[in-house]
Amino acid sequence: MQDTKLIPLSALQHFAFCPRQCALIHNEQVWAENFLTAQGQQLHSRVDSGEPETRKGVRFERGVQVAAHSLGLIGKMDLLEKDTSTGQLTPVEYKRGRPKPTDLDEIQLCAQALCLEEMTGQTVKEGALWYHQTRHRHPVQISDRLRQRTMEVITAVAQLFASGQTPPAKYEKKCDACSLFDLCNPKVLQKDSSRRYIEQLFAEELPDEKAPE
Repeated sequence: MQDTKLIPLSALQHFAFCPRQCALIHNEQVWAENFLTAQGQQLHSRVDSGEPETRKGVRFERGVQVAAHSLGLIGKMDLLEKDTSTGQLTPVEYKRGRPKPTDLDEIQLCAQALCLEEMTGQTVKEGALWYHQTRHRHPVQISDRLRQRTMEVITAVAQLFASGQTPPAKYEKKCDACSLFDLCNPKVLQKDSSRRYIEQLFAEELPDEKAPE
């Protein structure tokens, strides 16, 4: 990647959730807290504040800064586990809620794995997602398919950053839980966009009126 603007790891999840949300946060520097994001911030703060430790042959390091300059990625992972006997690295991402039906969280985790691979020269085969609401850890295989999907999102985010543009609003049910809902105003802006499109369509179809002679 030759783009000068580095891509935060969190931007990949933002884009996979909603390209407009990603642009509002990272192109327009817009952010708003709601109850869900505040809970998430608290959880990450607690996770990142712990000291490194070793238990049962596994080294735990928290709040680890990572980057993959060839991909233009930079960020911080919640937890890095290192098997002291094999050297195998496992990135662990903490999430506030429950497992999602989409691959949002897996993409962010895979991007962390890509950063680790560039930094260490090792192959990361597996990561894990830990969900606070269910108190359950989900192993994630860093498969070729997930890598390809993650690379597609990285490329799309780089293009979005380079354009400096913000995609138009389009309301979906998932918008209701977004902290930027009031700032984005998807219901109103989508109606405005549809109305402008219809007006433009009719304007193009109507013949030009000649001025009276």
